[in-house]
Amino acid sequence: MDNSRLKGVWEQLKGKAKQEWGELTDDDLKYEEGREDEMFGKLQSKLGKTKDEIANWFEKQMDKLENKLE
Repeated sequence: MDNSRLKGVWEQLKGKAKQEWGELTDDDLKYEEGREDEMFGKLQSKLGKTKDEIANWFEKQMDKLENKLE
């Protein structure tokens, strides 16, 4: 996953992730540059999904957001 892309649209992605997975909190979705793996590990534990499943969901959402911005 491209971390510079992630950082650019993170606030919007957070909202979409909370809609998709209502059990997530701001703390679960706290983005810190260089600590993405830690955040994805927390999401894996909470959601019971693989890192790839979560990363793919975020990638698709980033693509949708970026297409709207163009």
